[in-house]
Order: sequence, then C-alpha cells, then structure tokens
Amino acid sequence: MKVTDYDNVYFLGIGGIGMSSLARWFVDRNKQVAGYDRTPSPLTDRLSAEGMDIHFEDNLNFIPDQFKDPETTLVIYTPAIPKNHAELNFFNSSGFKVYKRSEVLGLITKDHKTLAVAGTHGKTTTSTMLAHLLFDADMNMEGLLGGIATNYNSNLLLNRKDEDPVVVVEADEFDRTFLRLNPNSAIITNMDADHLDIYGDHSELVKSFNDFIKLIPKGNKVYFHYSLKDKLEDQVRANGQVGISYGINEGDIQASNIRVENNAFVFDFEYKSAGIKIDGLVLHQPGFHNVLNAIAAGAMALDNGLSVEKLVSGLDSYLGVKRRFEYISITEKSVFIDDYAHHPTEISSLVDSVRKLYPEKKMTLIFQPHLYTRTRDFADGFAASLDKADDVLLLPIYPAREEPIEGVNSELILGKMNNPNKIIVEKEDLLALLRAREPELILTVGAGDIDREVIRIKNMIEAEL
Repeated sequence: MKVTDYDNVYFLGIGGIGMSSLARWFVDRNKQVAGYDRTPSPLTDRLSAEGMDIHFEDNLNFIPDQFKDPETTLVIYTPAIPKNHAELNFFNSSGFKVYKRSEVLGLITKDHKTLAVAGTHGKTTTSTMLAHLLFDADMNMEGLLGGIATNYNSNLLLNRKDEDPVVVVEADEFDRTFLRLNPNSAIITNMDADHLDIYGDHSELVKSFNDFIKLIPKGNKVYFHYSLKDKLEDQVRANGQVGISYGINEGDIQASNIRVENNAFVFDFEYKSAGIKIDGLVLHQPGFHNVLNAIAAGAMALDNGLSVEKLVSGLDSYLGVKRRFEYISITEKSVFIDDYAHHPTEISSLVDSVRKLYPEKKMTLIFQPHLYTRTRDFADGFAASLDKADDVLLLPIYPAREEPIEGVNSELILGKMNNPNKIIVEKEDLLALLRAREPELILTVGAGDIDREVIRIKNMIEAEL
C-alpha cells in the first residue's frame, strides 16, 4: 500500500516541526490525523484547531478507536520517542505499519520530482526561500518545511494543481535521515562538523553527504557553496551530475555589491552559465548567510521554471522563518532579535550580520547551549564566536535527548572565552539582569527552549515603554 492509501494516520511526536508539517500534508489529503506529544505547545494548539486529535499522556486509552485498526491506520514516529513508550510498543506488536518520519518522506519523494536542500546550517531558511519563490509564483508545488514560514505562519506550503507537484524538502543529515530521500536535484549549503555523537568524526559526516549526493540522477544539478568546490566538484562530475557553485564574489552563481539599505540587504545577482544578471535584488531577511541562501534558492527556482521577474518580486516579499533572524521588538531604546543558531559557525555569521546592520549598538547576546555532546565537541568554537558579542549571558545547557556528561556544562564555554563581559545566568534571574543592564541590542540564540524566554523578554520591553 502507498502511504496515501490509509484512511487514518497516527503520529507519535506530532508536535515536532517536521512531524507537524507531515501531519498537515495528510490532512490536506483528507486523512484523519491524530497523535501524541510529550507537552503542549503553540504548534500543537494550532494543529488541534485544525482538527487533529492530540493528547499528551502515553496512554493507550487516549488513542481514538478508529486509529486502532492496522488495516486502515498508518503510524509515523520520531526517533525522539523512547523505546519503552507504551503506545509505540502497542503499534509495533499489533500488526501496524510503523514508519519513521524520514521513511515516509522517502516514499513521498519517490513519487514526485523533489528539490532538496541539505547542509549543516542554512537548510531550513534556504528550503523555505525556495518553497516561497515557487508558491509566490503560483507554480505547481508542495513544500514540507523544517521551520514556520513567516509569510504563511505554517511549515507546509501547498499549491498542488494536479497529482504531480514539485516537492521541496529539507534534507536533514541528523541520523543520516536524508539518505532515505529521492532527490532530483539538491543544494548543499555546507558540510561543517556537527552531530558527532552520531557520526563519530567529521570525515564520516562528509561521507554521508557524499552518499546523499549519489542519490541524485545523472545529468541533474547539484548546487554547492564555493567553499565546497574542492571537496565536491570532482565527485559530482564522476557521478555524471552537473555541479554548480555559488558564493559571494565567487562561483558560477554570485552575489556582489552587497549593501544595506533601509535595514534590507541589497545585492547584484549573476548566474553565469545561465546568462542571467540582475542588479539590486532586495532581501528583507538580513545577513550575509541569507544572501548566500537566497542566490542558491533563486538559481534552483530559475532552473525549475521561475521567471526572472518572479525571482525579483518573490525575494522582495520573503519575510523569513520563525526563529531565524526574527525581529521580535524594535523600539527607540532597543532592538531585539531571536535566532535558532546552535553551532559556532551559525553564531559567528549571525553576529557579523547584526554588526553590519547596527555597528554602533552594544550587543547583548543570550545563548542557551544545545546538547551536552555538541557543547563538548565545539566548546572552543562556541567561545570564539561568543567573544564577538559585547556582553554574553550563558544559560545552562538544554539537554534534549541526552543524559548529562561529567564536566560538560556552560562553565566549559565560559572558561574558554576571552571576553570579560560574560556570566552564567539561570532563567529565573534573566529578566532582572536585563533590566539592570538596559541593553540596546538583544540577541536570544539557541535551539532549546530559549524561545520561551523570548516572550518574557518581549513583554518586559513592552511594559517599560
């Protein structure tokens, strides 16, 4: 059976950003959707409002009766669900078809032309840009996204005109899940070391990216950042694919003459092999890294039928992704930006881009490290990237799926920093500390639950106006 042949779809971990986009995809196909998640959130609230039956206790009695028939129900779970989960064990032992999310995405992409975006950083923003460009141009498409697109307040973009839309997906390297996809073409934003708890060392991560690229059919295009040229160009050629490099003032696809105008990044675009040159593209999502994301997404969109005119208007109307360089508050006294950056390279790019916009403002950066293993593996890099800020407030590590590691904590980063303006702060003390410092440029940074502090900080700023 195809996944679309089932009447009911049950999700274990339905509140995850990737799982929820898939749940919405099934609802659009007139399937009954229900599921479990550990805790309620604004996203699960929206899913419930959209008609999904969601509960937050691992209890077989809470599974609706119509979802207990293995003949009519497909079960999808996230690896974050523990092996001793009662509901997961019930479905596994009762004859249900039980798939990981990545397996379902693989089956969906097998049946459609798929444009994939991979990379240690930038894949969520780049895939969302690409999906927005195609959707904004009224093209036949679907976008299963790894973030909430600000333009649509959703992680699913649908403009399906028939049963053969182009599908845009984020290709996640975590746990090698992107190897289950069936991409027709792909963007590789970078291959920086990450997830070393899974891969062991950087070379294994690079090998996994190489295996992903081999999935792309011969003759099709692989777009990669110019810094990857030496690592990927020969392999792509040996695979029989067409390699296209992109960069700032380098590569086949180039951004040049980058300047800031009215808080937007403006740049000139050239796609040399396609003979396309556009002066003065406007991107309201700031950052040099976002310029790179935009030229990669723009080139792929052009190669898949987007007009130059729609590229210009689509980038100008793009508003970004929630928690990716997201402006939370702008007042006469302060600017407040929130970002999902959780890797040293991402933090460094974020700080550089904010400096370009606000060179005179003192920057207070609040960072919550994500995962003990990542903190251990990249403590030196975190220290160096955080040193770029004027004032650093470090929250305790957000553990997510991990158990503590002896000697690994936020103090490990703090001790390696050269910046004297640094402190570790508990969440309950954060607002009082900010009030005392009266910061003029605030950045909240991290992939854990720091987003809950964003609302509290915003409310504090608004209350003091």
